[in-house]
Amino acid sequence: MNIPVSLYYLVKPVIPRPVRMALRRTRATVLRRSVTHRWPIDEASAAVPAGWSGWPAGKRFAFVLTHDVEGVKGLKACNALARLEETLGFRSSFNFVPEGEYAVPCALRDDLAARGFEVGVHDLHHDGSLYRSVRSFGSQAVRINHYLKDWGAVGFRAGFMFHNLDWLRKLDVLYDASTFDADPFEPQPDGVNTIFPFWVARADQTGYVELPYTLPQDSTLFLVLGETTIDVWTRKLDWVASRGGMALLNVHPDYMRFDGRGTKATYPAKLYSDLLRYVKDRYEREAWMALPRDVARYIAEQHRCTC
Repeated sequence: MNIPVSLYYLVKPVIPRPVRMALRRTRATVLRRSVTHRWPIDEASAAVPAGWSGWPAGKRFAFVLTHDVEGVKGLKACNALARLEETLGFRSSFNFVPEGEYAVPCALRDDLAARGFEVGVHDLHHDGSLYRSVRSFGSQAVRINHYLKDWGAVGFRAGFMFHNLDWLRKLDVLYDASTFDADPFEPQPDGVNTIFPFWVARADQTGYVELPYTLPQDSTLFLVLGETTIDVWTRKLDWVASRGGMALLNVHPDYMRFDGRGTKATYPAKLYSDLLRYVKDRYEREAWMALPRDVARYIAEQHRCTC
């Protein structure tokens, strides 16, 4: 993490949220004009990895849903979001913050798992401190590994999409999902420049799978850029599908309104359900509708077969 970003997360708690969002919107509006050649679509990210053998059952592409539950509001909305997806025939992964502003109910995790959803670990405190130093990461990694084991989770995503694939080797994970193909609006904007999952090796010949998100996050699209339709989502989704990649989306229950309304800090859940209906209507037979752990296991098995 660079120094300006590190300093920002130190002072962030004393900056009112409306001020932070106003600054983000101003910056994003200016930035968007200069990145149209690589966002939301960067053609270079569609290069097929060496040795790629395609998706299971001859599916054209993979479609993966994930959720980061950042605060109490998000925690309270988890059941409504899960019901919305169940109604349309989808399942997703819910990533919870182990030591954040809410306690993660065991009953909720068990209920989601029983209904076919996945549970993952989202950072440790979600305060921007994870990557502050090697020492900080090492000490927090011990606690993160504890929660991974306790929850029976195999996946991790850092807060604010911070990432260091070398340091992540300390986590006992099957996969990490803290990167993206291209997203210049993130505080650490270096993308991995691929719409495919990939293997990250450890020194002991083990490793983990990296699952970059490839559809813009809901917070970026609706709260920062002020979009009012799903046109950016569907445009990017159609492109990923045409290239045979992985359409992985991250949305936050914290920012969804299930009463049909939206504010500057929220958006109507109908926008998300509209996307799911679009996928179901257009791609139900072509897409591998998978949980992130399923994709990671598939890629890990491919890696073993090619070793």
